[in-house]
Amino acid sequence: MLQRCISGPLLVDVVNHMKKQHQLSAEGVGLIQGTGCLEDKVHTLVDLLYVSDPQGSALREYLQCSHPQVYNLVVLYESVVQHQKDALLQVVREGNKSLTEQAANHTTDPALLLVEGVSDLQQREHDLIQVLVNRGAGPLRGRPLTLDRLLASLTRVSIAPRVTLTVGVSGSGKSRLVGQFVHLWTLGKIYPELNLVYPLACWELSNFERLSVEKLLRLKAPHENTDLILSSSVCKVLLIFDGLEELRSPLDFSEAPVTSDPRRELLISDLITNIVRGNLLPHATLWLLSRPVVGAKVPAGLVDRVTEVPPFSRTHIQEYLANTLKHSNTSEQVWAHLSSQKPLLLLCSVPGICHIVTTTLSRLVGVDSEDIPLPRTLTEVYAHYCWPQLSSTDVPNESIRKQIATLGRLAFYSLLRQRSTFSEPEFRTYGADVLPPAPGTLGHRVLRCTRCWFSDYVCWRFVHSSVQEFLAALFYYTASRRGMFDLFSESSVSWPRIGFQSHYRAALQKRDNAANASLDLFMRFLSGLLSPATGMLLGGALGVGREEQVTQRTVVTTLLRNAVVGSGGEVVSMHSVATVTCLAEVQQGEWLRSVEEDLIGCRLRGKLKAGVCAVLAYLLQVSDACANETQLSNCLDATSLKRLLPQLLYCSKLRMENNEFKDDAMELLGSLLSAKDCRIQCLSLADSSISSKGVKPLSRSLLVNRTLTILDLHGNNIGTRGAKTLAEALKMNQVITSLNVSSNQLGNQGALFLAQALVVNHTLCTLSLQSNSVSDKGMKALTQALRSNRGLTSLNLRENSIGVEGAKAIAQALQENNTLREFDLTANLLHDEGVTAIAEAVKVNRALTSLHLQWNFMKGGAAKALSQSLHSNTSIQLLDLQENALGDDGVVSLAGALKVNSSLVALYLQGVSAGNLGAVALADALRVNQTLHTLDLRGNSIGMGGAKALSVALKTNRSLRSLNLQENTLGMDGAIFIATALRGNHQLTYINLQGNGIGESGAKVVSDAIRADAMECVVDI
Repeated sequence: MLQRCISGPLLVDVVNHMKKQHQLSAEGVGLIQGTGCLEDKVHTLVDLLYVSDPQGSALREYLQCSHPQVYNLVVLYESVVQHQKDALLQVVREGNKSLTEQAANHTTDPALLLVEGVSDLQQREHDLIQVLVNRGAGPLRGRPLTLDRLLASLTRVSIAPRVTLTVGVSGSGKSRLVGQFVHLWTLGKIYPELNLVYPLACWELSNFERLSVEKLLRLKAPHENTDLILSSSVCKVLLIFDGLEELRSPLDFSEAPVTSDPRRELLISDLITNIVRGNLLPHATLWLLSRPVVGAKVPAGLVDRVTEVPPFSRTHIQEYLANTLKHSNTSEQVWAHLSSQKPLLLLCSVPGICHIVTTTLSRLVGVDSEDIPLPRTLTEVYAHYCWPQLSSTDVPNESIRKQIATLGRLAFYSLLRQRSTFSEPEFRTYGADVLPPAPGTLGHRVLRCTRCWFSDYVCWRFVHSSVQEFLAALFYYTASRRGMFDLFSESSVSWPRIGFQSHYRAALQKRDNAANASLDLFMRFLSGLLSPATGMLLGGALGVGREEQVTQRTVVTTLLRNAVVGSGGEVVSMHSVATVTCLAEVQQGEWLRSVEEDLIGCRLRGKLKAGVCAVLAYLLQVSDACANETQLSNCLDATSLKRLLPQLLYCSKLRMENNEFKDDAMELLGSLLSAKDCRIQCLSLADSSISSKGVKPLSRSLLVNRTLTILDLHGNNIGTRGAKTLAEALKMNQVITSLNVSSNQLGNQGALFLAQALVVNHTLCTLSLQSNSVSDKGMKALTQALRSNRGLTSLNLRENSIGVEGAKAIAQALQENNTLREFDLTANLLHDEGVTAIAEAVKVNRALTSLHLQWNFMKGGAAKALSQSLHSNTSIQLLDLQENALGDDGVVSLAGALKVNSSLVALYLQGVSAGNLGAVALADALRVNQTLHTLDLRGNSIGMGGAKALSVALKTNRSLRSLNLQENTLGMDGAIFIATALRGNHQLTYINLQGNGIGESGAKVVSDAIRADAMECVVDI
């Protein structure tokens, strides 16, 4: 215990005193000083003192007289800590019995994600807006972090964090993580070096208007001597503040009074502020947990580590269904419905909402009635969840209207005050049921009780904040039908407000002015109550007739549509998107379907006005058409791009081709990619008339962007200047892995600039320079870079002007480079001499797997050189020699290589002037080769004799999957030879016999014969 409680200076005092008392010799002092860490020094001291004083009387007497606080700490430590652990363990086990099983089977599965900070979106928007905008996904650059690493240093040179902030949307499981952490610590499974863990629920602290640190510790400490450990500078103490959003007064780090006096009483928020700043309890480690909007109020400079609770992935949702639903058929039906309703599926990434949605759907799936359709909107789901009897023939055992008047009123006015926890007196104020609610009542379904960590005090809360917002919306709806004054003023006098339309318009205005979009979900529910399906569910219970519902729905639809169209402005705000979400919740989706059809059919050009842009922004979140890729080609200009800019931030794969982006549009795109919240990973701007000036803002953005990995700029006009700008950015950028600048008029100088970037950039894996007028000079610069580059794996130089000298430079680079896998030199000017040089390099190169040499004026000599390389090369898998005059001699040479080569799987010999001799040689090779999968012989003249030879080979070959003999003058007899061969070969999956003069009747005979003997083989004939 002494090792935990003694500090460095105190150790020096003890050693000096023991030396004066002749308890330690000079040699002993030297031995202690020469020991490594403080813990080892203390251990050595104890061992030396034990020799002369086995009972430790001298040391105990010295500490008791000279350092009484340390003495008391040593004496009382074990009892205090054990008492603390026992108290915590009891609370955890009573609160969540499942944690016992989790701790017993504790694994290192990631519980959190390590992130760089709270994003701008998280600071501004409602929790569920964040979920929808992010498509239910977590942060892009989040690193998995297990609980046993949460408070530890992550590198050898870093130190452990003092303040750790964990953010997560409501229902993500933050409090569950606290319980799991505390449970594992009490069992000694994590952080044994922590002397004390002190969890504090902020809702509990909010019951006190003002507290000092001293009163806080005395009030909440389960043991009278706990403050000895809390105030000690040598003991490691963790304070957990769970639920910062539940403080009655908000955190304000700029206005909070500064104090280091532990006896000074402060507002709870100010007290926490001073603890976080280190003015109070400076030696304590802090773990703060909150929703993102509130977590962002803690200055980044005071937070050493930010983590985020990860959402449910689709796999997690399916696993949850499988684990909670007993029947697999029910699980499958629920999953099928969720998959067809994208908005619901996205929200199920929040565990708390996933429970509500899947519980509701599984119960409805089990109801044996075709008259009850599964809910398609969030409002329908929550109506079924709150009142399960709506889907049965049973008469409700309680009045829905009375429940709304009590719990709904409590939910509404608490929402306005941003309150989510309630005491029993508050329930009685609103006339709610006696607590705890009786089984079968609404309160029993939607409320849960939460107990304090160190007292018997309890609070009540809704099972999820969204349930509170649903009931609040339901109360507002029922009250607005007859309300005469502004319902947002609970007790104060307001101007008269009569009629549902007036109240709904007031709610829209209130929503627009609410901080942090706090009323967006409330407004969604309020609108959803007017949908036909929800009206059928709740209309009778609420006493609302069908005609009244239709009138209200028409009013709401008009107000919402006018709000969307009237939003105008320069950009589509999240408010506008939230308004479109309300339209979708009312199930008035004609406008939305029309825009979605135009999006899918690429018919948006000229239609992207303000309202349509807002609808499109909504579709970017929920439409299946945007699930894998957002297609906005041939429809954008600078104006529409500017309107959509904030929403495009959150697209993962963005295709904006053929849009004729001028310089002003490129400035907008540059700002988009430079934004902190940018999630774009793949961007295609092909054929968009981008100039050298236009590429500048794009290049500047690459200096700061950390998400974009694929950039396609082919078919533009960036030229040499644009290549230089781009290359300078690539020297700094360490994220992009694929760049396509084909057909951009780069020339040799542009290739030189990019080559200079490749010398220092080892992140880029794929580079396409097709059709850029690169000749030998540019090729030499690129090959010089390839000698030192360690990242590039694919290089496309098709359709340039690379000649023999460039090929020789390539050969030299290939002898040194060991990373390039795919090399495309199609349609250059290599000739036999250049290809022969490359072939010599291929003999020693062991990295290249794909080599394209189509259209390079090769002849038989080059083919022979390549065949010699294939005798020793074991890495080449694809060789493309199409449209080169190899002749039979060249093909015979390659066939000879196939007999010994065991790596080549695809050989393309289209239009190489092969005849009967070449086909016979290939057939001989196929008898022994067992690795070639694809053989393309289109456009040759192998004739019937070649077909006969190949047919014999196919009877024994078991590796070939694809054979193309199109336009080879086979004739009917040759085709029949091939068809007959397939009776003994069941490995071929594709064969092409088109253009061989077989005729329609012959084609049918051959096709029927092949299908009869090889049913799985696809035949083109």
